[in-house]
Amino acid sequence: MTQITWTGLLMLALCACAHAQDRIYRCGNAYTNTVNQDQAKNCKLVEGGNITVVQGTRPAKVTPPASAASAGPRVSAAEQKSRDADARLILQSELKKAEERQEELLREYNNGTPERRGDEARNPQRYQDRVAELKANLARNESDMVGIRRELERLPADKNAR
Repeated sequence: MTQITWTGLLMLALCACAHAQDRIYRCGNAYTNTVNQDQAKNCKLVEGGNITVVQGTRPAKVTPPASAASAGPRVSAAEQKSRDADARLILQSELKKAEERQEELLREYNNGTPERRGDEARNPQRYQDRVAELKANLARNESDMVGIRRELERLPADKNAR
């Protein structure tokens, strides 16, 4: 008797849920349950499961860029030269590190045939994966060096350089 009661209540609940969902129409980007005669031409009945529409966020209003006069306080020419010299030193040290790393990677890569490690003797796929990773690291490091050189070229020429 208890099983029959629970089954009946469950069936009643399922029927109530099934009738709770009305027909849903899509009119452009809007969804609605009711459509008048004028809208019916542009609306389509949506078939299938329940539809949940989440309102998106509105994009932030873009403020016009500030003019050059209100960009902030100007720095003196001497201070700007000092900043440029510091930036040049930092970029040159980064370029030197990248070049050393490139030489190390080239030695390890050994023209596409790096030395096999102990765990790679039994697993050739691991060796192939390491070779591909080395090749990708070489390309990435080369790209980094090109970017650093480009940044160095953007800086004003250092008159105190040799």
